[in-house]
Amino acid sequence: MTSNEPSVVVAGGGSAGHVEPALATADAVRRLRPDARVTALGTERGLDTRLIPARGYPLELIPPVPLPRKPNLDLAKLPLRVVRSVRRTRAVLREVGADVVVGFGGYVSLPAYLAAASMRLPIVVHEANARAGVANKVGARFARAVCAAVPGSGLAGAEVIGIPLRREITELDRAGLRAQARAHFGLDPQGPVLLVFGGSQGARSLNEAVSAAVPALTAAGVSVLHAHGPKNTPAVGITGVEALSSSHPPYHPVPYLERMDLAYAAADVALCRAGAMTVAEVSTVGLPAIYVPLPHGNGEQALNARPVVDAGGGMLVADAELTGETVSSLVTGLVGDPDRLAATAAAARRSGHAGADETLAATVLEAAGASVSGRTRT
Repeated sequence: MTSNEPSVVVAGGGSAGHVEPALATADAVRRLRPDARVTALGTERGLDTRLIPARGYPLELIPPVPLPRKPNLDLAKLPLRVVRSVRRTRAVLREVGADVVVGFGGYVSLPAYLAAASMRLPIVVHEANARAGVANKVGARFARAVCAAVPGSGLAGAEVIGIPLRREITELDRAGLRAQARAHFGLDPQGPVLLVFGGSQGARSLNEAVSAAVPALTAAGVSVLHAHGPKNTPAVGITGVEALSSSHPPYHPVPYLERMDLAYAAADVALCRAGAMTVAEVSTVGLPAIYVPLPHGNGEQALNARPVVDAGGGMLVADAELTGETVSSLVTGLVGDPDRLAATAAAARRSGHAGADETLAATVLEAAGASVSGRTRT
């Protein structure tokens, strides 16, 4: 164990759903222990080489170990890939003098877990999804501590802490930023706003339903901020040329939202998918939401949103049942009842886990034998 300058290795490369919680945890480790050395493991695939250095963390690249879902040629190559990646990861862990490894699943975590276990280093596992992936199931067998975003992840003994999020989200003052956010997007400063987004590439079913709902929504005084995706062009029947030429048009389509914090602050209601990161952010900022889980996969998106919905912080709508009429009815019913809207927002915020980043960071430092806030955790 070490008490000075703890060396923490985060393994969360691949998708944003793995990278962002890893970086939020790294930030929290530095807040709790400014002298800590944090190193990120990643691969040349995905977002690692762009996101991680931009946040100021050294990135060590290792060979990715994708896990085939079906028996194929890649499965035959898996043992050699694992050996090669574990060998490289062990070298990195020795070079940085790692005291603990914290993994978030995905291509990078499996070799990180195996390398750390072979070196008898403490391991901490975080599972963001409602159903744990193979890498985290393996890592949990060797882990000093296991944490999860929601109950029922399939990892025995997991502590439910939520998902570590960046401070711009957990400390977001929606009410205080409302005027600035509305001005940023050119939205009506007074009326209700529906925020629609389906991930970085958009979502066709959401786009089609919202396009059909816009006339009814704008007629009810609801403005729409719609992130439709860079490759999609929604077909919307706006209520006339006058609306389009006004200073605050009721429908504001954008390919992508660079400032999600301002989008959350501008909105009164969200229509979105139910990915783990989306649910975590939307609930933490206290934004009522209509969640539309992806219609394929193992149903985990519905499970991601279920705790928030059960607590009264949002609604679930099946993708096959999403229509323009459904959207306009649910949104106008919610924004037309201020008491219900406020209660839903409060329930959403209570369902969030704004302190997940520091909770996980403290667990990681404890596993490393490092002190937190002047105290040695045992």
